[in-house]
Amino acid sequence: MKKITVKDIALIGIMAAAVYVASAFLQIPIPTAIGSTRLHMGNVMCLLSGMLLGATPGGLAAGIGSMFFDLTNPAYITSAPFTFAFKFIMAWLCGKIISKDNIGLKIRFISGATAGAFIYVLLYISKSFIENRFVLELPLEAVMLTIAQKSVVSSINAVIAVIAAVPLGLALHPAVAKFINKKI
Repeated sequence: MKKITVKDIALIGIMAAAVYVASAFLQIPIPTAIGSTRLHMGNVMCLLSGMLLGATPGGLAAGIGSMFFDLTNPAYITSAPFTFAFKFIMAWLCGKIISKDNIGLKIRFISGATAGAFIYVLLYISKSFIENRFVLELPLEAVMLTIAQKSVVSSINAVIAVIAAVPLGLALHPAVAKFINKKI
């Protein structure tokens, strides 16, 4: 197992802050039949975390930044543990796919970002359905309407995240890779 360095901790912190800022300040709230959802740029930074830092450090940055967003917003505070786990998985999967050397870097970035975004949408929609239907015991019609709305917004979020994160990741990858591998 690789020893965690101060540099690793700093990079995780920087990317966690970028995730938080993109989630908190680059967003458009959208009302739904039950509550609301939002279009935001946090997922771009979550995928970028996996691309630039790798699976586990990227997952930690995505999870921590997203969790802090939830913890600072009363509407999302109860979702913080789920958000940490789901965003961690999103960036972890992205980073894991990107770490494979059997295909070109651009294809790995596209594949990793797409897989990470897809798994996040699946986890988020599943949690929303279970929470609204079985925990809150809301009528199935209202739950399905909300799930449909959240699915559309989440899918748009996912597409935007992949489209934005891939070129950013490809542009920043050489500099971050050089910085990470550089001996102090």
